[in-house]
Amino acid sequence: MKNRNRLTAATGILIVLAFAAKWLFKSEAAESGLLLAASLIGGFPIATSAWQALKVKVISIDLLVTLAILGAFVIQEFEESAIVAFLFLFGAYLEQKTLAKTRSAIKELVEMVPETALRQTADGDFEEVDLDDLDEGDIVLVKTGGKIPVDGEVVSGSGTANEASITGESMPLDKKPGDPVYAGTILENGTIRIEAEKVGDETTFGKIIELVEEAQDSKSQAERLIDRFSKYYTPVVLLLAIIVGLISQDLELAVTILVLGCPGALVIGVPVSNVAGIGNGAKQGILFKGSEVITKFSKVDTIMFDKTGTLTYGDPRVSQVKKYGQGQLAEQLLVSVEKESAHPLAKAITGYYEDLEAKEVEASQVLQGGGIVAQVAGQQVLVGNRYLLDQYHVPVTKQMERDMEELASAGNSLVLVAVNGQLELALGLKDEIRAGVKEDLAALKKLGVKNLLLLSGDNQKTVDLVAEELDLTEAYGQLLPEDKAEFVKKWQAAGEIVAFVGDGINDSPSLARADIGIAMGSGTDVAIETSNVVLMNGSFDRIPRALALAKATRRNMIENITIALAVVAVLLVSVLASSWMNMAIGMFVHEGSILVVILNAMRLLAYRSKLQKSRKLIENNFSQAAGPYTKGIESIQ
Repeated sequence: MKNRNRLTAATGILIVLAFAAKWLFKSEAAESGLLLAASLIGGFPIATSAWQALKVKVISIDLLVTLAILGAFVIQEFEESAIVAFLFLFGAYLEQKTLAKTRSAIKELVEMVPETALRQTADGDFEEVDLDDLDEGDIVLVKTGGKIPVDGEVVSGSGTANEASITGESMPLDKKPGDPVYAGTILENGTIRIEAEKVGDETTFGKIIELVEEAQDSKSQAERLIDRFSKYYTPVVLLLAIIVGLISQDLELAVTILVLGCPGALVIGVPVSNVAGIGNGAKQGILFKGSEVITKFSKVDTIMFDKTGTLTYGDPRVSQVKKYGQGQLAEQLLVSVEKESAHPLAKAITGYYEDLEAKEVEASQVLQGGGIVAQVAGQQVLVGNRYLLDQYHVPVTKQMERDMEELASAGNSLVLVAVNGQLELALGLKDEIRAGVKEDLAALKKLGVKNLLLLSGDNQKTVDLVAEELDLTEAYGQLLPEDKAEFVKKWQAAGEIVAFVGDGINDSPSLARADIGIAMGSGTDVAIETSNVVLMNGSFDRIPRALALAKATRRNMIENITIALAVVAVLLVSVLASSWMNMAIGMFVHEGSILVVILNAMRLLAYRSKLQKSRKLIENNFSQAAGPYTKGIESIQ
């Protein structure tokens, strides 16, 4: 590549010297010699590329240009052959540079990873080692301004970390012992020691880089179609030039058609749009798994949502407890079971009963869509919903039914606890709807989404309350994971393009079934693997941002295709119907069109939706706020 760039520079210099010889020294012989040298030097790398393509039976754009240069040689138009060679090489150079710019997201991400880390030795000191030498379980030290090298847990110290590289949010987060940290993030102040849990490519950051690289290298259906089109289009242009040359007996006209018919802008226009769109998304913590995902997402008709952790914060609180029989013992058994669960409701329950001592859980089994069946201190404990109780034939009295109805009517999620086949506890837990969700759902409608559905395993009354408050199209409760997947299948069968938004773990069947699976969360392995779009930050407003960016990227792609086809059409008509068009002008316009489509695509790197702009304006007005959870910021997030 460096040699090709040097040859481009040499070709340009020789052309300048040739014009100087003509205009300053009036030497036509020197001009012709210099232009001949420029043509040979510039034509060599183009002919080499053409020959390499021919060896694999591909008629490339380089072949068209090579034939054009040879044709100009035959008719002794050295000026045009030199200029055509230089413009083609210079256009390729600009294309290379601007494409590198569109891939800036990858470069910036890679630079976030440190090359070395401070690892604790056996005697308690710290030594600087290469990142590749770190292992799980190592203790590493990170000081103020340092880049965190591993995924792990803070074991001592405190500070604030900027996790923008993971979540897209620049607001620093406090870190203390027990808190998770991620590779590629920056410790803005403080000093912490971290126990490494994931290192190298296994870290969340490593997976993000791998995902973005794969996405940018993938090809959409439109790109594959254009590749097939170019495969046949280029020989057609060659055949057209031959026919025109034979009929008109005008070799210069035939050679000019070769130059003007090059589909360079068409070939580069679509991939550069997709690469720029994917790069913009990566900076915001929105990971598109390939350009095909962007195209399909931009056409989505229906979006289905899980409730807990998606439309709500996923941070519920126990609001009411109904006790039957041996309530105190049941509470202790409940805590014992929930301490082994990572479910948001389990966290809320153990927090509510933080003073109760847990017993040893002898065995446990998860009933999908129902809850947990466990053996604790020799007793069978059921923790879950009404479906679980029905499966184990637990009797429910009329009073218990009224209590459950009362809790559900108040908007509570229900957790029922049965011990040895008897219902002992009914807990009501409330989870707040995310601030700004209603506005974000309205933004999705403005972006063309026709249907917004809520699918939840929660009781129907709670689901209805949420749907009414958020003005959703439809809402269904008491659904098992397979029921949600069936809803997705049903709407797809009706011709809708369906996106499903969930947490990437419990809703994996629906995420996999949907045309577009969108995982909310902080970048868990399961979320990255099962979905098409990963929102590294749990903020709901990333969904309309992602859809707006997908639509902008598809629009940009269509613009580039239109520009490319229009330029080729105008050039071919001009050369056949006018006298002013020649090879040099045609090549200049052709290379200019390539640069135009690349620059048009680069606009996507700085693209922000109207929603983002309005939020940014409000955030700036609250720039003196103490943190992301202050009242002012909450009102816009």
